[in-house]
This record gives sequence, C-alpha cells and structure tokens, in this order.
Amino acid sequence: MFFILSKILAFLIAPYTWLFFGLIYLLKKLWHTPFKKWILGVTMFMYVISNSFLVDEFVRAWEYCDNDIYLKDSKYDLAIVLGGMGRIDERQDRFDFNQSGDRLFQTLELYHKQRVKKLLITGGSGSISKPDHREAAYIKKYLKNISIPDSNIIIENNSKNTYENAIFTKKIIDSLHFKGSILLVTSSFHMRRSLAIFEKAGYKNLTPYVTNKITGIRKFEFDYCFIPNVEAVFSLNLILHEIVGYVTYKAKGYL
Repeated sequence: MFFILSKILAFLIAPYTWLFFGLIYLLKKLWHTPFKKWILGVTMFMYVISNSFLVDEFVRAWEYCDNDIYLKDSKYDLAIVLGGMGRIDERQDRFDFNQSGDRLFQTLELYHKQRVKKLLITGGSGSISKPDHREAAYIKKYLKNISIPDSNIIIENNSKNTYENAIFTKKIIDSLHFKGSILLVTSSFHMRRSLAIFEKAGYKNLTPYVTNKITGIRKFEFDYCFIPNVEAVFSLNLILHEIVGYVTYKAKGYL
C-alpha cells in the first residue's frame, strides 16, 4: 500500500501534473467561449507529448539497434567512446557523469572482460566561455584513478561536435597507423547519426555499440499508457534534437 501511495504522491507533486490539471481547469472555465478550441488543442497536445507509450513508439523507431552484440564474445582492438557524458565540477575539479556516462561504464565492462584492448575518448569543450574545460582530459584522469593503464588510454580533446569527433579521431588513428577492429560506443539515440558520420569519414572495421537505451520492452500498463509523464517530454525533446541534427548534417554532407 505504501508503495502505491508513494507513486500517487510522486505524480501529484510533479510540476507537469499541476500544469496539466491547470489546463483542464482552464478548459472547463472557458468551455462556452471562443477560446475553447485553443485550450482544448493545447491540452491534447500536452497530453500526447507526455504520453509514455506514444512517445516511446516514436523513439523506438529512431533508436539504433546493434543486434545485442554485448551478448556475443567478439573482441575489438579499440573502443571509441564519444563524449557528452556529463559536466565538469569546477569546485571539486572532477567530472560528473550524467546518464550518457553509460557510454563509458559499459565500455569499461568490456575492457575488464578483455573484449576491448584500448580506449579512445573523444570530446573537447562544449562551452564557449570555458574552452579549456576539455571533457576527454578529465575522463582520462578518471580512468587513471581507477587503475586503467595510461598505455591503454588515448584521448582526442579538441572536438566540439560529433562531426569533429570523427574527423579529429581519424587523424589520431591514422597517425598511429592503426588497422585493427573498432567498436564505436555512444547512446542509442545518438548512434544513427554518429555511425553515418564515422563511416562517411572513412573508418574501416567499425562496429556500433549502443548504450543507455531510452525504450525497453513494450508495456501495456495503465500508468504507462494513459497517465502523463514529464520524462516522456524529455525523451521526445532528445529525439527531435537528434532528428534535426541528422537532417542538418545530411544537408552539410557530413553523412
């Protein structure tokens, strides 16, 4: 009973819930006015973009599937891990991982299982005001702190976007005369664009490996199908951002 009550309370205290019920109240007040259609349209729109089932179906169509290669025993000479995994904590001078940190953590598991020999972290500064805050350099520091040998870590810390990830990393790989197999690691929502860019840049023996998937097994639970959830809005925003990025990169000839 306590578990059920906690779920109900979490729903009731969510700001998005207040907004949604506020729209319903406003719709009731304006039902017999010319504004009814506008409020009804906004309410329906807010409901659709926060419906977990509908949003997940949209996201599922975009997310890249790597055929569950984590269940196989394939081995790779190098794992390229794309940045965008968190932010730099200036006060403590360390890197704070977000959900995309799964890119690194999943790769570390493969590394310790000896399925990956070396790690290449690509990602510079995403800040205009703080160009010296280079993500890959901080992640290298983290890797060394957890006893990953320096000889197994390569970093590319000048890139500011996915296209530069591919181009700048390719220069490093070519300078090392690397000819082995490569595992490309990034989030499931990001892989479609990333893989296309890396392949266009001329990478060979490249295998995609997706992490932090948004969708899972399709569910038909009541709250999942009918109750608004602000997390669905975040997921939708993420995928729309990726679709716009994909179209933009396609127009620029990057993929």
